[in-house]
Amino acid sequence: MEEPAVLINELFSSPLATELSPDVEGELQSILRLHSISPQELFYKWESYSLKMGSEETKLNLDTVRAFKKDVQEGLERETRGKSHVRSVDKMRCGETPRTTTKREDVFGMLDGLVPQTPTPDSTSRVKRFAQKRKADFDTLSLSKSSKEHRSSSPVASQKAHSNGGTNNNGAQHISFVNRANPSQIMETLNNEMPLPEPRIAPSAEPRVKLVLNTDLKKFSYRPMAMRLSEASEVLDDRLDDFLSLVQAHNGLDDAAFGNPASQSTNEVVAVGRIACDTLEGKLNAASLILETSRRMGAGIRVPLKVDSLPSFGFFPGQVVALRGVNASGAYFSVKAMLEVPLLPVAASTPSALEVHNDRLSGGSGEKEEKQRPLNILIGSGPYTTDEDLVFESLQAICDQAATTSADALILNGPFLDIEHPLLASGDFDLPSDSMIDPDVATIASVFRALVSAPLRRLTENVPSITIVLIPSVRDAISKHVSWPQESFTKKTELGLPKQVKLLTNPSTFSLNEIIIGISAQDVLYELRKEEVVGGNSFEKDTLARTSRYLIEQRHFFPLFPPVERRDLPKTGVEGGLATGTPLDTSYLKLGEWLNVRPDVLITPSALPPFAKVIESVLVINPGTLSKRKGAGTHARMTMHPAALTLEEKADGKMVAHKVFERARVDVMKI
Repeated sequence: MEEPAVLINELFSSPLATELSPDVEGELQSILRLHSISPQELFYKWESYSLKMGSEETKLNLDTVRAFKKDVQEGLERETRGKSHVRSVDKMRCGETPRTTTKREDVFGMLDGLVPQTPTPDSTSRVKRFAQKRKADFDTLSLSKSSKEHRSSSPVASQKAHSNGGTNNNGAQHISFVNRANPSQIMETLNNEMPLPEPRIAPSAEPRVKLVLNTDLKKFSYRPMAMRLSEASEVLDDRLDDFLSLVQAHNGLDDAAFGNPASQSTNEVVAVGRIACDTLEGKLNAASLILETSRRMGAGIRVPLKVDSLPSFGFFPGQVVALRGVNASGAYFSVKAMLEVPLLPVAASTPSALEVHNDRLSGGSGEKEEKQRPLNILIGSGPYTTDEDLVFESLQAICDQAATTSADALILNGPFLDIEHPLLASGDFDLPSDSMIDPDVATIASVFRALVSAPLRRLTENVPSITIVLIPSVRDAISKHVSWPQESFTKKTELGLPKQVKLLTNPSTFSLNEIIIGISAQDVLYELRKEEVVGGNSFEKDTLARTSRYLIEQRHFFPLFPPVERRDLPKTGVEGGLATGTPLDTSYLKLGEWLNVRPDVLITPSALPPFAKVIESVLVINPGTLSKRKGAGTHARMTMHPAALTLEEKADGKMVAHKVFERARVDVMKI
């Protein structure tokens, strides 16, 4: 077992510094001793604290670690108070005499809007009225006709909060978009040795990318909330049988090598099954691991696992694994080794096809350029505005950057109109004055046209050759498809989108020229990190790389099953704070599988720190979110250089691997 100091330095040290300062390391060790937690759990708490802080990248120094220590202590105190409250409630009797409660209200409304924290008499009723109206008709919005200031504070305080950024009711600092720190700052770069191209004088006359969809859109148009248990169980069972065939062919095993891990036997067998937890409410750990078998190999029986003999392991609920071991006692399956599950082959094309795509990159505005210019692709993910307003400044900023740099493609993930946004959830907000929309007859499509489609239309007017890809999210109010996998936005004309916009499904696999891109708007990395259990001394220490590798090994955009409970996800800004989570439609999970090849680029938007990494020849990108709850966020810029072909490859005519990870520069940037 490694010393806590060594583990703390491995987990918390930055790439530029191999060791922490003695003061910071001492504070972290103090937290470990006070709360009796492991360094890995402390690192998870630090990541959650960094996400909660919001607008700025939280750097680990003496001041921040002391604030973090105080936050951990306050969280423990809240948890203790909650437990004691539950115990006291259990002791209460039903015949308790009710007591009247009084509120200090402004009876005549004289203090309305003048004194900080003065509640308004009509605020509660107005929110309830709009909430009831939204429940009655989802498509119809009731929008206020005049701009309203926040009435919970004085006019002077409200003005300062809007101009310079203020403090919300929870005490979190809100930083206005105009006053954000270090806009366009590059936070991380992959393949930094590749230079950035000079900005183009004018955009291309013709599109330099050709989009080909590798997903059957019709299969995503299923009816949600109509799942049958028999169909769901068959889908889960078929996935186990498919993996068994893959493992058998890859490892050259006979049929006799496989067996039922639940049957008592002294013979060693190979078992293929799904990892699960022994309790519905429990957290997966080494002691609660069980293996769920298929109907064909084990009659669907679940058997406990003992993994003490493994040098290292990483498991999560829903993971399909092949284990070699023995069940001598009949009580548990003792695992001796994990068998390798084969990866999908890398993406490849013929030399002639690559030359066609390279020729497309040399097209200029009317004249042949001396050399082929690399592709400029921008990647962003919602939310696109903070919880404080619906100005969508982050969306406008990335559209402005795409216009300035003459981007060839802009890939945008939902949510666009986020149902977790406090103003959208209440239904009480204002449309832009230039939208020319009557608030009394406005619909959710009208809001989308005014807030989302308008910046995209301006972008296409400036760069007519651009290709824009929109991926929906289950948090999108504009989408009536409420489950994942999710169909694309419908009625493109009704949404007021230009012809350059392509509406794809969630998840999607498509090609830009030869580049195969896989993308899903669901935050699977955060849920995997929360649910996984790792052990041993040789497991991969990089959490971001480890969770991304799970997707590649499992050949699926969302291999976690079941997903994380909504109450265990980060709280939102809406009433109650309950997150949307992942509403999986198990009957259609096969639509989330990868087919035939690994994608060249895997885009996985997540609340975890943004990154760009190469894992198993796949370029994995987490662009982060363009807007955080209280400030500006991040996005990614990918500069794709043309494929270089040798004379031998051209003459041979055989398939050539794309090797996008070798010729792509990725910059993770602040918006």
